[in-house]
Amino acid sequence: MFTMTVPRPILHAVTALLIGCTAVCANAAPASPGEGVKVTPIFPSIAEERFRGEIATQGLRELGYNVQEPKETEYGVMMMALANGDADFTVHLWDKLHEKFYTQAGGDDVMVKTGQIMPGVLQGYLIDKKTAQAHNIKYITDLKKPEIAKLFDADGDGKADLTGCNPGWGCELIIDHQMKAYGLQKTVHVNQGSYFALMADTITRYKEGKPILYFTWVPQWIANVLVEDKDVVWLEVPKTDLPGGNNDVNTTYNGKNLGFAVDTVRAVLNKEFAEENPAALKFLSVMSISTADESAQNMKMQQGEKSPEAIRGHATQWIAEHRQQFDEWLQAARAAATQSAK
Repeated sequence: MFTMTVPRPILHAVTALLIGCTAVCANAAPASPGEGVKVTPIFPSIAEERFRGEIATQGLRELGYNVQEPKETEYGVMMMALANGDADFTVHLWDKLHEKFYTQAGGDDVMVKTGQIMPGVLQGYLIDKKTAQAHNIKYITDLKKPEIAKLFDADGDGKADLTGCNPGWGCELIIDHQMKAYGLQKTVHVNQGSYFALMADTITRYKEGKPILYFTWVPQWIANVLVEDKDVVWLEVPKTDLPGGNNDVNTTYNGKNLGFAVDTVRAVLNKEFAEENPAALKFLSVMSISTADESAQNMKMQQGEKSPEAIRGHATQWIAEHRQQFDEWLQAARAAATQSAK
């Protein structure tokens, strides 16, 4: 029987080669699949929505992307920028509320809508609970009665003053439509301007014991100041009536028809960017935060921690508290990049 003895130096070289191969194979997913790629985020001008964007950008940076300073604009312009490649991604599209902005900018032909950045977001009309109970006010259409509308008259014109949302947000289109659809134009005046300044006045009125009527959405800090079922109650609509006639969406929350779709915030990417960057696409597809977490962060802003640096700090803290989940998102993104490269 013939036995060949392998010289020790060769044996050591082969062993080293096998160990190196094993290490490479075990680490097949690159740690920084975005290395060398510039990414431009685009956010709305509402500072209270920056938190989720900072979480997204920190994740992309950990994947190696060179994330630029975010652009800021209104939602319709945001979609146009993504469609034209002037920005690469956002995590701020309300799926139902902003559908018109998305389709008008080119929709799925030029962009990719993905994930559930934040499920269960709400919008609607609220009044203070004391006035609701004293006058049995349950529906927005109760304000068609002049004597009910007058309870919320802040400027002496006999009409109820409703704190509305800013032009360009999308919600103003629904409010305007519903004022007509529910026959409220003669008894309700919608105040538009700087929403949070108007809401500061609304909160002051509440603290003075005066009736209040306002539009809002959740999540944000107002829900922690005017607490549902403690300070305020949602008003119902008699039936769903939305612009465009798409009234089959779910508008019911806790048994009440709020008149606005119970919505989901989604990520949107420029289509070319998404196709060339599977890691970024995957990360934004799996990233998700709760409405409660964003409301809590917004409350910190209301208490004075509202600079961009402070908001970035909030995002860093959130990531540290959810590190295992965050690492799973990163792992999924790296795996997607590896799979795409095969």
